[in-house]
Amino acid sequence: MPCDTMLIAYDGSENAKRAVEYAGRFLSATRAVVLTAWEPMVRQAARLSGLSGVMQPEWMPDEDIEDVAYVDAKHINSEGVRLAKLAGLNAEARTAECTSTIWNAIVDVADELNVDIIVAGTRGATGIRALLHSSVAEAVLKHCHRPILLVPPGRDPAETR
Repeated sequence: MPCDTMLIAYDGSENAKRAVEYAGRFLSATRAVVLTAWEPMVRQAARLSGLSGVMQPEWMPDEDIEDVAYVDAKHINSEGVRLAKLAGLNAEARTAECTSTIWNAIVDVADELNVDIIVAGTRGATGIRALLHSSVAEAVLKHCHRPILLVPPGRDPAETR
């Protein structure tokens, strides 16, 4: 029996594309919402300048100009919707502005839509790399009270030799 609504976290990466493919292969839902979370450029610049010790820029974006990060998120999201439809899912587009973290935006939208399952790709980092860089998928898993399908990255053909 298909679930009512699935949420697919999509950032345009190869791992996200793989997650869409697996969602279409193994899950069925009346509605598949493809979500791309984005952070406004002003906030990205402020965050990056805080990390590097550089002063925050004093300019503010023109209200009449769309944020380049939002425009990029819409393009990435439309690709995800296209892939989801090719995978046989009844897909619709959704973007969410991050007010704190990407994982928080995913969990908030999942709660808002009361989804039955979240689908996300993972980076598959191991060892010291995994310790230094926590993944969005890992954070969603820790903070969400919904079922989650985490799709690991594909194997590099060179690794199987």
